[in-house]
Amino acid sequence: MGFGEGGWGAFMLLGALVTMVLALCGFTIGAIFGAFAAWAKISGNRFSRALADVYTTVLRGIPDLLVIYLFYFGGSAFLTWLGRLFGSDGFIGLPGFVAGAMAIGITSGAQHTEVFRGAYRAVAKGEIEAAVACGMPRMMRFRRIVAPLVLRHALPGLGNVWQIVLKESALVSVTGVVELLRQSQVGAGSTRQPFDFYFAAAILYLVITTISSISFHTAEKRFSKGVRRS
Repeated sequence: MGFGEGGWGAFMLLGALVTMVLALCGFTIGAIFGAFAAWAKISGNRFSRALADVYTTVLRGIPDLLVIYLFYFGGSAFLTWLGRLFGSDGFIGLPGFVAGAMAIGITSGAQHTEVFRGAYRAVAKGEIEAAVACGMPRMMRFRRIVAPLVLRHALPGLGNVWQIVLKESALVSVTGVVELLRQSQVGAGSTRQPFDFYFAAAILYLVITTISSISFHTAEKRFSKGVRRS
């Protein structure tokens, strides 16, 4: 685990960095999908609400690993078919990182949806009605009133989703992405010291999750300034 010649420390840290970038991409994609799905669920449009219900039901009912496989192999098949339309005869594979980030994002989007929906329901109607009474346009109400309040209520749930996404990123190793778990497997196989590498990976995951928890807790305190607590 050293950083000198023949050491695996730098490779493990690089794997941890790939894990964080992968999780961040998946979390961001999930937040975007979750925001739109939550809006569809709280809207009065039955069709939009039905689509959002189907989305959350399906993605929460399928194992995450299976979703990754579907994106990886299905995306590669689609790119190969698309390439043939433009005269390419070879196989075109979807990069494992892209497939993994999309799969994690789409899957976590179902969890983001419920977090955002619950956060919106927690906003007091009187605060929105006061903004309407002041003559605020809809976009200004959303930017100054609704969005900050929803974010304040959603932060605890988003912290939990982030932890789940971070751990789910280990599943992307099946697509060939050399993230932290995959790097541990490579090191364990090369040195025949599996316990050392998997224990080091566990420590690195714990460090990342601990720093993440502190960051989300700090953000919660910042967004809760001036709020009276019972």
